[in-house]
Formats: sequence, structure tokens, C-alpha cells
Amino acid sequence: MGPPGGPPPARTDTADTAAGAADGTGGTLSWKAGSTAAAVLAALGVFVASCSTGGTGTRDEGPARTDTVSQTTPPPTPSPAPKRVNAVRLLLDDPEVSAAVKDGLRPCTGDEYPVDVIYGSLTGVTSTDVVVNVLSCEDAVGLGSYVYRPQGSEYENVFRSEEPPVYAEIDRGDLVVTQQVYADKDPVAFPSGEDVVTYRWATAADAFTERARTHNDYGNAAAGTTAAPPDN
Repeated sequence: MGPPGGPPPARTDTADTAAGAADGTGGTLSWKAGSTAAAVLAALGVFVASCSTGGTGTRDEGPARTDTVSQTTPPPTPSPAPKRVNAVRLLLDDPEVSAAVKDGLRPCTGDEYPVDVIYGSLTGVTSTDVVVNVLSCEDAVGLGSYVYRPQGSEYENVFRSEEPPVYAEIDRGDLVVTQQVYADKDPVAFPSGEDVVTYRWATAADAFTERARTHNDYGNAAAGTTAAPPDN
């Protein structure tokens, strides 16, 4: 206790230290707590930084790519359109076409002639070959089939078939000729069968050569007739 009439001596117990720690205004406990928290935050900051930089973190990733790789496939080059021909004039000027076919080559309606024209590669030339089928106006029966090979500005007849009914087509580089077969009393619309002959161009012979031949018999139910049963 101090002298009479003087100020009381300052308190030196741990109450102020505890109070200071409690309200954050000072004291040894408060400083130590702040120092510990700062050290923890600093260590955490170093750990987070090391992970984000990709140097020594738990996962090492390369930098994100920002460029875009474009892979564009160029469109296929379209094949040039074949040169169109005047099939009717080609037939009329061709001495290999029979007079009977030429005489029957008349428009069916207006200026529409009964001809089918097919363009394709058959003889191995760089230009396009032409297949022409002449049909009848009444029932579209094939009267003649012809193949023309381009020779400069002209066309050469390299195949003809005038045994009706006949029709020629191009199948994967081969010439396929179909000829319908009729038995006695067969109506035009209902042949009994067909012969299919496949030709391929032979460069050495400079002509078509036969590669295959098949015969197909048609059923006659569509014609309204019934085949007789075989004899026992």
C-alpha cells in the first residue's frame, strides 16, 4: 500500500494481460496469438502459390492452350459434266444404223424422240463414251442399242445390236446388253425370259469382247397363263 494521500500503486497482476488478450488491445498473449495466426496464413499462402504456379505443387499442368487448331478437309473436286450429244443426229448420220431404225426414228410427242442416252467410261478413252438406245413409241420396246467412242470432235460407232427387244447399259465399266426372249404367242408385255450379255473393252482387239452370259426365265403368272405340268 502507498503513502497516505498518494495515488494507488499500479496493478501488476495478470488481469490486464488477460483483458488485453480478450479485447485485442494489447498484452503478451494477444501479440503471440497474432504472430501465430500470421505465420499460419503466410505458410498457407506459400502452399497455395506453389500449387497455382505449377512448379512443385501436387499437380503439375502445362499452361492452358488458347489457340484453336483448325483441321479443314477440302471438299472433293466434282467430276466434269460429260459433253452432251445430239443422239438423234448421231444416229441419222451413222451409216452403221439400219434403215429400218432410221425410218422409225420419229418424235413420239412434240419434239421428244424415243431415245435413251447414257454417258460413261467403257473404252478407256479420256473422254466420255455414249450409249444410245432406240425405243418404240407405242410400248417402249428396244429397237437398237449403240455405243459411240469419241474420236476428236467426231464419234465412232464401236458397238451395235439391232435384234429387238434389246437394251444396253453401263455397269462398273462393262457394257451390259439385255435382250428379251419371246416364245410363241407371248404378248409383247410378257416375254418368256431374257438373255443378259456382259461385254468388256479389249484394247488389243480395239473392240468389245464377251465376258459373261446368263439367261433368266420369267414366271408366266403375270401373263395369266399356267404352265402345263410335266409328263409322268
